[in-house]
Parts: sequence; C-alpha cells; structure tokens
Amino acid sequence: MSERSRLVGVGVGPGDPELVTVKGVNALRAADVVVVPVMDTGERGRAEATVLHYVPREKVVRVVFALNERTDRGRREAAWDAAGERVAELLRRHGSVAFATIGDPNVYSTFTYLAQTIAELVPGTEIGTVPGITAMQDLAARSGAVLTEGTEPLTLVPVTAGSDVLKDALAGPGTVVAYKFGRQAAEVAEALRETGRIEDAVWGSALGLPEESIRPAGELDGEPLPYLSTLIAPARRESGRGGKL
Repeated sequence: MSERSRLVGVGVGPGDPELVTVKGVNALRAADVVVVPVMDTGERGRAEATVLHYVPREKVVRVVFALNERTDRGRREAAWDAAGERVAELLRRHGSVAFATIGDPNVYSTFTYLAQTIAELVPGTEIGTVPGITAMQDLAARSGAVLTEGTEPLTLVPVTAGSDVLKDALAGPGTVVAYKFGRQAAEVAEALRETGRIEDAVWGSALGLPEESIRPAGELDGEPLPYLSTLIAPARRESGRGGKL
C-alpha cells in the first residue's frame, strides 16, 4: 500500500461508453480498485456496465448503496455508512481507489457523500474528481435542444425536491432541466402546461443505451417513466439569429 491513499470520483457519463473522457479512462485504469455503486437488488447498474468497457472484471468491486431505497431514510443512511466502511477498507488495503459514478461526480452524485465519509474514516486521503458528461448535455446533443444562448440562465432541478420547485423554475427565465422526474411524470407534464413550456420541451431516458427513449414532452400521458429520466424545457426565444450574442 502507498503511504498516502487516494480516492478519485470518476464521472462515466449517462450510459454511452463512448462518452467517458480520456482522462476518466486513464483514472479508472490507474486505480488499484474501481468501485461501482449497485442497488441491493443486485442488478448491474449503468456505471458498472460502462466501467467494464475499460477495465477487467477482476479489478471492479461492487458496493451496495441501496440506491433504490426512497422511503426509509434510516435504512438508506445505514447502507451508505456500510458502503463508506467498505470503501475505507479498500483504501487501507490497496491505497488507490476510483469510484465510478454516472454523469458527473459533482452533480447530484453519491460520490459527494462518500468523499465526506472517507475524509472522516481515513484521514489524510487525497480526494479528487474527474468530470463527466451529464445527462442534460447528452440529451441536448441527441435531441437538438440548445441548452443556453447568450445571457440566458440555466436552472437544474431534481424533481425529487417536489413539483413546486419545478413550477417556480419554469415560471422564470432561461432553460430549465429536470432530473429524476420519471415517477412524477404526470406532475411534470401539468407544470409544463400551466407555465406554457410544454411545446418545445423534450425528455429522454436510458440515453446511449439500446432501450433509449427520446420524446417530445407534449406526448407525456401521465404514465410513470424510468426514474432517471431527464427533461429539457428550452428558454423562450425569439426567432432570428445573432440577437443573443
């Protein structure tokens, strides 16, 4: 083991293995161990599937974070604590650990909590991150939706915070991006209609994967969607070009 342990959170994008950066691949390969978060149900997650395109199976360690637990906060926090202990053990044994997270490690990522835990459990650990492509960037590229122009603001909202937060954002200026809205698809569609933002909005899920779905928000029918669905409601824009520069 090296004298100083190192933990790096590596953003591996929203699902398409080709969207992992060169720096991200190098970080995964340089680490002694690559940790991937999995649900307690055991199925392979997007981060794990992406990582296995670049590192051998024997280098990957699956750590349960109970990511499918949405109601029992105590149980979820207990799972997080156990996961932190497991990663701390790996750091003490190997010295260099990469944690693969979908999207970016500094945007609504489990890595933030893990990093805080490791700082307490393994003092002196060097902690860093490698940025990754986010779902909103991938959806914009795949759908043709422009995220921002000129001086427009961009608001990112996790719908798990409640539909009122989304409504407030939609009532404001600029583009609004909503994450994790699948289970509240009906409320999201209602908010878009109430604010007059549904016509140009688009949503997507499983981006870059065989089951990918990208559809106009106007087709939302109230049925639940995959949890990790992303919505882009572009800013209200006048026609013509150059005015935003």
